Amino acid sequence: MAATRFTDQLNVQIGNEFAAHNQYLACAVYYDAQTMPQMAAFFYNQALEEREHAMMMVQYLLDTDAAVQIPGVEAPTSEFADVVAPIQLALEQEKRVTDQINNLVRIAREESDFASEQFMQWFIKEQVEEVATMSDLLTVVTRSKNDVNDIEVYVAREQGAAGADPTAPPAAGA
Repeated sequence: MAATRFTDQLNVQIGNEFAAHNQYLACAVYYDAQTMPQMAAFFYNQALEEREHAMMMVQYLLDTDAAVQIPGVEAPTSEFADVVAPIQLALEQEKRVTDQINNLVRIAREESDFASEQFMQWFIKEQVEEVATMSDLLTVVTRSKNDVNDIEVYVAREQGAAGADPTAPPAAGA
C-alpha cells in the first residue's frame, strides 16, 4: 500500500501534469497560428505526453488501491510575444516539474514507500530528457528566431517520433 502522504501529493501532481498538457496545447495552437507546422506538431505531441504521464499516475493510484482525485487546473498562457517565448515558458515548466518529481521521490523515501519510489524512477529519467530537449530547442529558436524556416527544419530533423518507451509505467485507459 502506498503511503498516504505520497498518494496525496501524487494526486496534486496529476493536476500539474494536466496543467502542463494544457500549456503545451496552448503552445501548439500558437505555433499553428504562426504557420509553423513542425513546432505545432512538436507541442501537440508534448501535450499528449503530459496527459499520458497523468494517466500513468492515475493507474499507479488505482493499482495501489489509493483514492484518485482529478483536480481542476488554471487556464494556460496562450499569448506570446514571439516564437521564443513559448519555449522559454516550456523550459521553466519542465524545471518546475523536475522539482515536483524530485519532491515525490523524497516523500516516498521519507515514508519508506519503496514501491512508490521505484515507480517514480522512470519520471526522473523522463525529466532529464525533457529539460535537455527544451534547453536545446530554446538555444536553436533563440538563434534562429528571425528565420522560422530554419526552426522548422531543425524540429523536423531532430524531434522525430522516438516510439513508445517499453520501460514506461502503464497508463490508465491505455
